[in-house]
Amino acid sequence: MYGNEVALRILVDHLAHVEQREDHWSAALQDWKTHGAFMSTGVTGAFACLIPGHYACGVASIYAEFARTQGWLQADRTLTLQEYRALTATISTWTALNRTLTEVTTAFGPPSILFGGNNPLYGKTLSYLTGVPEEPMISFHLWNGPALEAEQQWPPAHAEPVLLAVRIGEGNFGQSFTFTPEGRLRRPV
Repeated sequence: MYGNEVALRILVDHLAHVEQREDHWSAALQDWKTHGAFMSTGVTGAFACLIPGHYACGVASIYAEFARTQGWLQADRTLTLQEYRALTATISTWTALNRTLTEVTTAFGPPSILFGGNNPLYGKTLSYLTGVPEEPMISFHLWNGPALEAEQQWPPAHAEPVLLAVRIGEGNFGQSFTFTPEGRLRRPV
């Protein structure tokens, strides 16, 4: 919430130094660059190609994935492997329709980690994970902003955030997203 990606980068740089894991952090940054999740403008730039506006919640989810591999991340809740498999099996059919924040939490329960505030007028990222670090996080990227034709930024177009995409954190960054119809419509050109 405070400082966006710069604050996250400073925090992880310091934690990696203190924990003597600078080589892990350096390898993660290189992996992000290789897979398109880190550009000259950081992870923020990679998200700017896919999600409208400044999407700090999604950026935080990428840093959280690294923190998880280092044992630094503490989830509010973890899914069982059965729940996780059921969630991953439904993503492609589930994202074929537009969805809202309420629909995500009704279908999959409270997130393991919430990136963003609780205010329903603002976008956020809900991430789900198991207790097994090798299983990738699943992140639901929700957005709320102006209507396409609106000249004003406020009020937002929706009563609650709408799902733009689901990302499973593996491989090529752009290909790790499954977009909803609203996500394809709002995707930056």
